[in-house]
Amino acid sequence: MRRRQTAPRTGGLLRRLPEAWRRPLAIAGGVVAIAWILIALAAPVLAPHDPLAQELPRLAPPGPGHWFGTDQLGRDILSRVLYGARVSIPLTLLLVALSVLIGGLLGACAGYFGKWVDETIMRLADLVFAFPTIILAMVVAAALGASLGNAVLAVLVVAWPAYARVTRGLVLGIREREFVVSGRLLGFSAWRSLRVDVLPNVTGPVMVLATLDIGTALLLLSGLSFLGLGAKPPSPEWGAMVASGVEVFDSWWVATFPGLAILTVVLAFNFLGDTLRDALDPRTARAIKERAI
Repeated sequence: MRRRQTAPRTGGLLRRLPEAWRRPLAIAGGVVAIAWILIALAAPVLAPHDPLAQELPRLAPPGPGHWFGTDQLGRDILSRVLYGARVSIPLTLLLVALSVLIGGLLGACAGYFGKWVDETIMRLADLVFAFPTIILAMVVAAALGASLGNAVLAVLVVAWPAYARVTRGLVLGIREREFVVSGRLLGFSAWRSLRVDVLPNVTGPVMVLATLDIGTALLLLSGLSFLGLGAKPPSPEWGAMVASGVEVFDSWWVATFPGLAILTVVLAFNFLGDTLRDALDPRTARAIKERAI
């Protein structure tokens, strides 16, 4: 009797989830993303060796004692990949959060106030869009000096305009709606109207863009480190580790495993972004539900 009562309850909990979140890619993306976050938190416990210690045979292939092999300085690659998650993932999340904050606020002001505010912010965004993203990021990072902090700042410079443009478009479609106009007629200030009436209605699409942009931000940060404009040795950063593997191309494991770490994180957050977009879009969510039935 107890088993018969437990099964329906479990099924009821699963049925409460939106159909979009029950798809295999959504589940895989969530599991991989959570796994990497947990790895970043528990890297000191999980790592079998000190990521900076040069105590193992040089360029040893994967095997017992060093499952991902060692690099040209005798450092354990598995430990460096695990510790690299503590560098790459938090910086990527911080970068995306700052891009959403800066770009979202500027875009909301441009769309709501219009006139010279809109022109100034959008022309500045167009100026950034006029250059290829990676080229402009390289120029900014090189001008500021090669370091991980400057690489984050360089990617932030090229990332915020996308959020500003999306937020501006959403605000333009909402600012003349009845509930916003009613608030202004009741004497609400512009900032209160933005905070209470406008921003909550544009959060969903911006969050979808941010989730999808996590992978792009990670690739940009890793790319700058790969080019020598980001993390510096001996920091265990994934892009710098891939760059060190280019010097010893015959030892495939030196670059392969950090590259696979980047690949899995990018795919995981892309899957989550696609799922979040489908879940927030009523038409797509309805189509997924009909297919499931």
